[in-house]
Amino acid sequence: MRKRFIAGAVCPHCQEKDTLAMWRENNVDVVECVKCGHQMREADKQVRDRVRNNEQVIGVFHPE
Repeated sequence: MRKRFIAGAVCPHCQEKDTLAMWRENNVDVVECVKCGHQMREADKQVRDRVRNNEQVIGVFHPE
């Protein structure tokens, strides 16, 4: 899995600049601060549309 840094981005938790790395995991974008470890996740629009209000996605199962 290839991680990319987000230039100029500031961590919402520790306020450090240029410390956020982004990668994709199971159709979910993951952003993590390499300084403090804070993580943020956002599912694809396709996944978000299947989630009911007030629920969160832990993972999406794709049987093969």
